[in-house]
Amino acid sequence: MRPTCEDDFTPEEEVLAVALELASGSWKIGFQDGKHAKPAVLTVSAEQASLRLQEVEREIAKIRRKWHVSPAARTVVLYEAGQDGFWIQRALSARGIKTLICDPSSIPMPRQHRPAKTDRLDAIKLVSCLRAWLRGEYDRMHLIRIPEEQDEAQRHLSRERGELVKECTQHRDRIRKLLRTLGCWDSVQGDIGKRLRQSQYSRHDGTSLPVELRERLIRESERLELAEKQLNELEDELAHQLPEQTQNKIANLQKLKAVGLIGATRLVLELFWRHFDNGKQVGACIGLVPQPYDSGESHVDQGISKRGNRKVRSLMIEMAWFWLRYQPGSSIAKWYAAHAGGSAASKRSKRSAIVAVARRVAIALWRYLEHGIVPEGAALKAA
Repeated sequence: MRPTCEDDFTPEEEVLAVALELASGSWKIGFQDGKHAKPAVLTVSAEQASLRLQEVEREIAKIRRKWHVSPAARTVVLYEAGQDGFWIQRALSARGIKTLICDPSSIPMPRQHRPAKTDRLDAIKLVSCLRAWLRGEYDRMHLIRIPEEQDEAQRHLSRERGELVKECTQHRDRIRKLLRTLGCWDSVQGDIGKRLRQSQYSRHDGTSLPVELRERLIRESERLELAEKQLNELEDELAHQLPEQTQNKIANLQKLKAVGLIGATRLVLELFWRHFDNGKQVGACIGLVPQPYDSGESHVDQGISKRGNRKVRSLMIEMAWFWLRYQPGSSIAKWYAAHAGGSAASKRSKRSAIVAVARRVAIALWRYLEHGIVPEGAALKAA
């Protein structure tokens, strides 16, 4: 007579799974080796980053001794992407500890009830997902692609420029709105501080501005001048701070019409530092891929996924409109004209079509950089 239940399994590699639940005051560490019924959870709370990392290493060593983990067994650490960035991964990897970073939104959560939420439970959930991922269940979570330190550092150049441009616009807009409260509709372009000091701004009836408001506007204009000065200095030094390989990529992109210096720089620093195997990966990385809902008799288009780098996604939407304007003979522009270029096309269809154009342009630019294939029908700038 055969038993009702049999244990039939293939032994797997022995791995100590470690999950870090990060917080400002303390970190929770979850441990599981696949042999214990429940994970172990410990806490480290050193005030300095280096000391807290040393505590993590000591706790890992203690657990390995306590659980009699084989010296040949690997230790794999997982934590969620967040405000701590990649420094923990780089520090642990330098010490020979395999470290992974996952997308927090990819961790499955129960839907049938309101789940409890504590750092301890989060650490247990993370280490369980890590064990499943190590067994080959790669749909349990999505890992973050970790850039090289140089690639990550170069991003700050383009992102700081974007922040300075935004700050300059905010200062000018704030000055314009304050002047309108007194009926002054004069332009706020040019050297505003000089015009304020010379009392060139006045109320709607020609009288001078109140002293308090004038002083406030002068201080606002001084902050504007500082931001514009920093922006000009950054733009002058931007090209010289990038390595030669990155500059070559930017120069190649600029050869195409509709692609300028700023757009090419942001694309190379934010997107094309990664390696892609095909065009589908490019579209998925910037979140410009459709998300259908096809279940039973329900067939609904949920729009685009909006995953990945939102800065690149918004940039590609802007670049798509420029592509239609400056590359009218390209196959991408002709496709848009056939689907949403007529006067009878609705605004909704045009918005949907421009998203498709943005995805096609991103893939075409990747092929141009990676394989030297000029987009079909696209025109190059004059030498």
